[in-house]
Amino acid sequence: MTDEPLPESLSAEINNVLDEAGVKTDRRLVMRMMRTAVLLGEDGTTRLDLKIASAALAEMRDAFRLFAPFEGVPKVTVFGSARTRHDDPLYVQARDVAAALAADGWMVVTGAGPGIMQAAAEGAGPALSLGVSIRLPFEEKANSLIAASEHVVAMKYFFTRKLMLIKESSGFICLPGGFGTLDEMFELLTLQQTGKAEPTPIVLLDEPGGTFWNGLKRFIDEDLEPTGVISEGDFDRVVITDSIESAAAVIAGFWRNYDSLRWVGDSLVLRLRVAPTDAELEELNDRFAGMLPSGRIERTAPRSPEVADDDLLHLPRLALHLDQRQVGSLFRLISAINSLESAPAL
Repeated sequence: MTDEPLPESLSAEINNVLDEAGVKTDRRLVMRMMRTAVLLGEDGTTRLDLKIASAALAEMRDAFRLFAPFEGVPKVTVFGSARTRHDDPLYVQARDVAAALAADGWMVVTGAGPGIMQAAAEGAGPALSLGVSIRLPFEEKANSLIAASEHVVAMKYFFTRKLMLIKESSGFICLPGGFGTLDEMFELLTLQQTGKAEPTPIVLLDEPGGTFWNGLKRFIDEDLEPTGVISEGDFDRVVITDSIESAAAVIAGFWRNYDSLRWVGDSLVLRLRVAPTDAELEELNDRFAGMLPSGRIERTAPRSPEVADDDLLHLPRLALHLDQRQVGSLFRLISAINSLESAPAL
């Protein structure tokens, strides 16, 4: 991304506009967006490309405004087929797992359509449901429960919709579905595998006795992993279950002790609820030494950039130098931290 300069007179004009609009917070970022818009015009960008850029930015603003009032509430996104009928066991699974998580204070995010999306919205209830719908000529109309509330935003583009379905959530549950559901699930796995998203729990939930996701695992174990197109253990971060209780426990349990992470220079800082004991720290170093090109997993105080941002300074921390090629292994380290005897009870 380049920051091409604009003439000083034009920059001054943009600053005047921001002054009149009362924009003070993160002003440099707003300036960058306005500068990019001007440069798109200077580039002779086609009308179609301008329409795509304009609509995407407008849609993201609408979605940001939808989620903003619920910033401090944990959210889980439920993916699944829009074609699942009300009498399908999968419909019941989606409804019941959403209800279980909502009872523990989670909001449920869906694509706002029928089928699995409607089932999850029913389970969570209108107050704890958020919907990000897609405008299509068929099938994908906002379900009646979501449409009757103000907790929904409509998108033209799948890429902006998928961004918002993933960005705001701290856990994901995928039920069997078609191309769209599989696309969303593989997007999650790709983001986790490449480190482009922070680790989050992913549950593949089936109907009782169902084999849909086991077929996928067999394909991964027998066709993907042996050929080397994915790494050994890349699918370990996913939990396959047909149990409502297990699915809800996996989502909540991932946040038992682990809180968040932040890169500070070449160090990865993990923020926890409770610091491990000396013996537990030694155990972590023994188990995960292969992830570290140098040094050890060590306790640390908040680093200078964290202090400057007042970034969760009250939480204990662990720091390590992570082999970037093993960023996918972070899930296993976090699971181990959550399983320590010193970790808070669920």
